[in-house]
Amino acid sequence: MYVVCDHVTKKIKNRVILNDICLSLEKGKIHGFRGYNGSGKTMLLRAIAGLIKPSEGKVIVDQKTVGKDVPFPESVGVLIEYPSFIPDYTGYKNLLFLAKIRNKIDEETIRKTLRLVGLDPEDKRKYKKYSLGMKQRLGIAQAIMEDPELLLLDEPTNALDEKGIQLMVTVLKQLKQAGKTVIVTSHDRDFLEQVADDIYTISEGVVKIAQ
Repeated sequence: MYVVCDHVTKKIKNRVILNDICLSLEKGKIHGFRGYNGSGKTMLLRAIAGLIKPSEGKVIVDQKTVGKDVPFPESVGVLIEYPSFIPDYTGYKNLLFLAKIRNKIDEETIRKTLRLVGLDPEDKRKYKKYSLGMKQRLGIAQAIMEDPELLLLDEPTNALDEKGIQLMVTVLKQLKQAGKTVIVTSHDRDFLEQVADDIYTISEGVVKIAQ
C-alpha cells in the first residue's frame, strides 16, 4: 500500500503534536521512524491508521483519503503502544477471539503466526501470566495474523531480548519480501538500520529524512 501524508498537522489544546508532515511512502518497503518518547511518532501512526483525525491536511492510503473515503486503511495491521488482551484467556484463545470478528483466517493460521513470533500455540498459561516480552510478541502476532498489506508497528522491540529482536528483524524482512508496506517506529537506531529501507527522524512533531 502506498501512503501519503499531505501537510498533516495535529494540535491538541493548542499544542502542536504533528507539524506539517509531508511524506510519500512507497509500497513494498520498510519505512523507519526514529524518535524519543513524546516526539510525535505514535501520533503519526494513529493518523495513518485513522485512529485520530488531523487538525489540518490529510492521509491518503492507496489513493483513498483516510477519514473521508474510508474510515481506516482497507488492509492494515496495527501495534500501537502497549498491547492489551483478555487477561484470563491464553494467547491462542485471545487471537481466536479477535479472528472471529472478520472470519478471514482459520485456526491453523493463528497457530502458525504464534510460532512465527516465538510463542507456543499450545501454551496453557493465561495472558495475565505472560512476561512483558511474551505480551509484546502476542501484540505483534495479532497485527500480522490476517496478512494485511499495510503494517503499522510502534516500538515493536519493546521488552524483547536480543533473541526476540533478531526474530523481529527476520519477520519484518519476510513481510517485505511478501510485498507488504511496513511503517515501524523505534528509538533503537541499530534495529532500524537492520530492517528499514529509509529512516526518518521525528522530533517535536517534525519529520526529517535521516542523514
